[in-house]
Amino acid sequence: MALSSFDIDAPRWDQSTFMGRLKHFFNITDCRTAVLPDSRLDEAKALVESCRAGSTPPGTSVEQLYYAKKLYDSAFHPDTGDRMNLIGRMSFQVPGGMAITGFMLQFYRTVPAVVFWQWVNQSFNALVNYTNRNAASPISPKQIGVAYVTATSTALATAVGLNLYTKKAPPLVARWVPFAAVAAANCVNIPMMRQQEILNGIAVTDENGNKLGHSKKAAVKGITQVVISRITMAAPGMIILPIIMQRLEKYKFMQRITFLHGPIQVMLVGVFLIFMVPAACSLFPQRCSMAVSKLEPELRDSIVSQYGDKVQLVYFNKGL
Repeated sequence: MALSSFDIDAPRWDQSTFMGRLKHFFNITDCRTAVLPDSRLDEAKALVESCRAGSTPPGTSVEQLYYAKKLYDSAFHPDTGDRMNLIGRMSFQVPGGMAITGFMLQFYRTVPAVVFWQWVNQSFNALVNYTNRNAASPISPKQIGVAYVTATSTALATAVGLNLYTKKAPPLVARWVPFAAVAAANCVNIPMMRQQEILNGIAVTDENGNKLGHSKKAAVKGITQVVISRITMAAPGMIILPIIMQRLEKYKFMQRITFLHGPIQVMLVGVFLIFMVPAACSLFPQRCSMAVSKLEPELRDSIVSQYGDKVQLVYFNKGL
């Protein structure tokens, strides 16, 4: 392959299929990239940008370009090209998520423990949601604060309320309280953190990337898909693992090592997340599409008046 004609932004795998997206997200959510130094990430960015400019350094292989693009996609925002904070990257979801989720599942019996770990989890989620927002829709510090407080309050109210309600319920039901709190909070946290997109619309383009306007309906569609993906990401570990732990804790050897129950749950959550993070991110295309006929009347009329029936679909970055 002639590197002078190599399109580094062309998808390596077919993004119109689930399996193609799954391979892509297994690639960029690789948690090993989270420990690389900023200097290595900046080198990858420089190589990607030089390839885009048609001036790939001599001796560069295709595999080196693919690896540079992997690092670029894992660490730099697709809208701005800025390096994302470490904790907010999808490549940090496995190590960060396994620790927090494992402890939420372990320390669910007392209200103080529930409050603390739900607060930690929502702080983590808020940073992830802000980092992976559609950067074309800026959000003020005040709006970030309101979103954070609202989502954290929702998680705490759900967790504490259900924790008290399930005191007389079967033990397994109480173990599922953390998942109910996480799901409820995700339904609040993500829309609140991305409220500017809902209020003012998200930038939509044609197939070639030409900006056509802003759509609130497109924003709602994209954010809804992100909420579904996040809940799906957490569900298997937080629903199945409590069943596994309840059965394991009946064995005498587990009763002798109660101090290891927390670390065991952390590791098991990690096993789930290694597969569920890329799988959940792959449920919907990153470059989301919407029929022009389903847009707001003003935007639809504007597109039709300029392009007639040449533009049938609009595209936008739904975020992660």
